[in-house]
Amino acid sequence: MAVMAIDALPPEPPVAQMPAAEWDMTLGLINATVQLDQNIGEGRRKVGTGFLVQAPRPDGTPRLLLVTAEHVFRVMPNPVARIGWRFAESDGNWRYAPADLPIRQEDGTPLWTQHPTEDVAVLEITAPEEFTRAAIPVGWIANANTFDQWRMGPGDELFALGYPHGLSANRAGFPILRSGRISSWPLTPVQHFKTFLLDFNVSQGNSGGPVFWVPAAKRVPGAPVPTNPFIAGVLIKEVQGNGEGIELGVVGHGQYIHETINLLDSQRAAGAGPQS
Repeated sequence: MAVMAIDALPPEPPVAQMPAAEWDMTLGLINATVQLDQNIGEGRRKVGTGFLVQAPRPDGTPRLLLVTAEHVFRVMPNPVARIGWRFAESDGNWRYAPADLPIRQEDGTPLWTQHPTEDVAVLEITAPEEFTRAAIPVGWIANANTFDQWRMGPGDELFALGYPHGLSANRAGFPILRSGRISSWPLTPVQHFKTFLLDFNVSQGNSGGPVFWVPAAKRVPGAPVPTNPFIAGVLIKEVQGNGEGIELGVVGHGQYIHETINLLDSQRAAGAGPQS
């Protein structure tokens, strides 16, 4: 599958500066995180996680993107997947209402845009108004400098959202929140250390979920406290040894989300489809 060169892409954007008190990032990301699944027959289904990001087009017009791990789409063989919308009802109940999500053209051509080297994908979508409002601003995604700026390192805690084994937190379809500590070093430069390890129990269905820092997360003594929450990256896979999980997740840096969005913009400017 051919991809466009990434060398000419715009420089990484800064992380938006916003006081943490103005928005509860944990609740915000819970509302922006959705289950992705596809029935593949014989009572089986492929399941992953995605999250919604508001990433305006280069001309400033609004745009809603679904971010996930690229392999979540790739392992779903059919043109249409499902996305798990949730709706609040007047009595305080929530209703789970999954809807069709086209991911390929009928000839098999992907509708998503894939990073040239990393397991990251974005897909432009339309969503119910509630989810469009819930989408996370693109400026809250870490860039290549974020970890160095805040001296993130081994032992620092991050949170993750997902649907392990296709399970949700409740029948309303909300994602399950977990936490873990960064367990690898070095973390940067991101062009050399493109992923990092997070110490938590990962399962199928977690892939594509957001990994993020909020003030509730623990930091190693003496480390500076970031001025705002941020999405550190995308959960890509579980580390396995001898065919068994060893409770470690592999996280792709947030910088590669920015680069994938920039690639989408470059393809559209050149008149190309998401993939060729």
